[in-house]
Amino acid sequence: MAHLLVVESWVGSMSRLLPRAIREGGHEFTFLTRDLHHYLRAAPEGTAHPLLAARNVLTAETNDVDTLLPVVERLHRALGFDAVVTSCDYYLPAVARIAARLGLPGPTPESVENACRKDITRRVLGEAGVPGPRHAVCAGRAEAVEAARELGFPLVVKPVDLCAGMYVRRVDDERELSEACRAIDGFPSNARGQLRAPVLLLEEFLEGPEVSVETVSSGGTTQVVGVTDKSLGGAPAFVETGHMFPAALAPADLAAAEDTATRAVGALGLDAVVAHTEIKLTAAGPRVVEVNPRPAGNRITELIRHVTGLDLAAVCVEVALGRTPDLRRRDTGLRSAAVGFLVPDTAGTLESIEGSSRLHALEDVLEVQLAEPGRPVKAAGSNNEYLGHVMAGDAEGFGARARVESLLSGLRPRVAVR
Repeated sequence: MAHLLVVESWVGSMSRLLPRAIREGGHEFTFLTRDLHHYLRAAPEGTAHPLLAARNVLTAETNDVDTLLPVVERLHRALGFDAVVTSCDYYLPAVARIAARLGLPGPTPESVENACRKDITRRVLGEAGVPGPRHAVCAGRAEAVEAARELGFPLVVKPVDLCAGMYVRRVDDERELSEACRAIDGFPSNARGQLRAPVLLLEEFLEGPEVSVETVSSGGTTQVVGVTDKSLGGAPAFVETGHMFPAALAPADLAAAEDTATRAVGALGLDAVVAHTEIKLTAAGPRVVEVNPRPAGNRITELIRHVTGLDLAAVCVEVALGRTPDLRRRDTGLRSAAVGFLVPDTAGTLESIEGSSRLHALEDVLEVQLAEPGRPVKAAGSNNEYLGHVMAGDAEGFGARARVESLLSGLRPRVAVR
């Protein structure tokens, strides 16, 4: 039995998947947070709160790594940790530094910090010859306007250190660019109270479908688990509306995406990680959107588990412990699985979601999770405003996406407009 230190977490699906993987692997964990109240919300119906499985729940200032390191050293002497993990992007660099300080397995702090900062990722990948969009790193609106004149519209403007598509916008002229810059400036700290980097990234708008490549790096070798497709909505935002695994791609596109992702992970020097690399398949070839040094979110790991039998949350635990994971697949009876998200387009209060009662009885439906009446609703501008999701599988081929889209079309959210 191993003892893992879990430093913070998302409060979405991975907050349950990672503790489950630790427990099912025969291990235990201590949870460390700066704000326990952030996690004191009800668990989904029929499930226990994931923190109930913790051996210890402790508090410390996790946002100040320099003061956190000696605290963790003392905890390590008292409790003995075998690995350090997190499911929250904002604490990936801290976890890498903790692991290095304690002499535990893990990626190098520099590789994780470079992957978590989109502007630095662009520089590192560019130097290594891994293709990405033309871009500019800008200190503010004035620099962005000047850079836009050289790059040419349409463009994508994004913060360099936020997640879930927050404040990522397509802009088609200087007015829209100025509005996007003002919105980013008005969000100086992330959702965990960490000050953001005072720069933004301006990129050419890439035409083509977007996919993600899920990889596992261990012992200096990167293996591809598979490629997941992605649908987007919410323009000018980039809201993920659904995914299917595996992606229905031509063999040449599949190979090109896998090769590009593997090169990107290698260029960043990432090892001992499960990574989620997003790629646009343009007419000129694959272009890296971003590299995330953690398992995919938005239920992608569960799509993969349903199709291949591989639990990437469990694999994440194994590589964090310095072990070589078993990536052999098993026949699950499914050839594809897809998830679709219920994306609101208006603000108000949720009164009901009509058409949902029949979903649980359908044989090909794998998951249904929908918001409860009374919940505040915002028009989606990122991946944080979903009203729920539906997941389905297909035993014959690539029909899971069409099935999920059909099921979602039968759901009718009733929102009382404010």
